Amino acid sequence: MARRLLLPGVLLLSLAGACAHARNYADPQGPRFAGLFRTPDVDPAFRVVTFNVKFARHPDRAIALFREHPEMAGADVVALQEMKEDAVERIARALGYDYVYYPAAYHPSAKGNFGNAVLSRWPIVEDYKLILPHRSRWRKLQRAAAVAVVDVAGRRVRVYSTHLETPFGISRKQREDQARAIVEDGARHPEPAVVAGDFNSAWIADDFERAGFRWTTRGLGNTLRLFAWDHVFVKGLSVPDKPEAGIVRDTRGASDHRPVWLSLPPLDSGGGEPALEQRPAGQGGAGGP
Repeated sequence: MARRLLLPGVLLLSLAGACAHARNYADPQGPRFAGLFRTPDVDPAFRVVTFNVKFARHPDRAIALFREHPEMAGADVVALQEMKEDAVERIARALGYDYVYYPAAYHPSAKGNFGNAVLSRWPIVEDYKLILPHRSRWRKLQRAAAVAVVDVAGRRVRVYSTHLETPFGISRKQREDQARAIVEDGARHPEPAVVAGDFNSAWIADDFERAGFRWTTRGLGNTLRLFAWDHVFVKGLSVPDKPEAGIVRDTRGASDHRPVWLSLPPLDSGGGEPALEQRPAGQGGAGGP
């Protein structure tokens, strides 16, 4: 009898733990973590990689994956999702990137901070956290995009690393609201924009295309089991009719998501906004809240 009573209790405790609420960081100014480790970019092409590293559990495997694949190793900017501050710094330091990381919340399943980062071979001249509308049904988790303006040889490019809520966490209309928040933020600024990340849907591309973005990774295939949820959208940059892009199929256990990469023609300096002075980011290390 005692065993019969014990098992339902264990199940209830497990379910309660699985639905424990996140601790959100409502301050748009932080926490903020950043570091300066960039090495020069010798490839004239402008390359973008997005990778959801699943609670940042295997940063060393992610580093090995970047080094193994030329398309990833040659990235000018990298958008990372589901990151913790120590893992972001480890990856940036090992691969030679400046970075900025804004956790959106403390996540019970991650047992640590949970958010997005932008890594860049070019100076990050401006950055901020864009808090997205609607919290998830059970976790009450807040989502946010990490935004960095990078100075690519004198031309400013605004990069959004984002991770929209899951289909189970919010409605389709609410996820459209999250996409619209990014589109509207980009519309307030004159420079070209790159929006990269885990969108937890494929149809969300319609919202970006209506706003003038090119879906540069259309038709590449599944990035998470049966789903094509990881994308790169570009606005204001020259994009060929058939962009050079791809998916790294074997992640070597680094994540359940597959990285997505995009290669664009070199950016010329014409039409770019003047570069801003670098915001202090803690040379050689990370800064907390």
